Amino acid sequence: MQANLGQDLTIDDMARTAMFSKFHFTRVFRDVTGTSPGRFLSALRLQEAKRLLLDTTFSVADISSQVGYSSVGTFSSRFKACVGVSPSVFRELGGFTSAIDSDAGPEDDGPRTTLRGQVSLPEGRSPGHCFVGLFPTPVPQGQPVRCTVLDGPGGFELRDIPAGTWYVLVHSVPYGSEDLPSGIGDEDTVSVGCYGPVTVHTDTLLLPAEITLRPVGELDPPVLMALLDLRANALEQAAG
Repeated sequence: MQANLGQDLTIDDMARTAMFSKFHFTRVFRDVTGTSPGRFLSALRLQEAKRLLLDTTFSVADISSQVGYSSVGTFSSRFKACVGVSPSVFRELGGFTSAIDSDAGPEDDGPRTTLRGQVSLPEGRSPGHCFVGLFPTPVPQGQPVRCTVLDGPGGFELRDIPAGTWYVLVHSVPYGSEDLPSGIGDEDTVSVGCYGPVTVHTDTLLLPAEITLRPVGELDPPVLMALLDLRANALEQAAG
């Protein structure tokens, strides 16, 4: 996938390369990555588009073509839905966003619940701000149903969670790396964690979520959403 982002890859092509049947390949891929081959490929394409928007002067149309989209309109719509801002705004803001709006979730009047938990960091990993978001899939894209930003590893609380099946996804970069745009980094700088699926019913009492961060790897779905610009906070902390 990474070597052929601009090509029209099919599930059959991928399965043939892996020397599996299409159905076995799809099942194994989902077990390992948490998502389907098609969704993972789409995420890789948008991650590369984010990099090209920040590191090159190529036009949005050129970038759209380079990452495998035949329609600029389709690319722009998909980018905004997954990243949270349009390609041009993403470039203008340097890969960040000034605010993250939560999705209201399903429209119902039923009781909602709270999920509490703890984010921890293994020895040897550098601490930093932690974005904690609740998503409908294991890919951190689009608007989270609920989210919070922690000053560092520690306890968190997500309130007013609607009924449904959700994943808690955590993304962190070390203090001093706040100028690193979301999803663009390597295992030395980006730490990730996942908890779920969590199924919430109207009468659910959720157990505490224990999430241990780890280095981001090649098999982790890319962080697509633009994260909050925390650089001002970092300067304030340094001054204080």
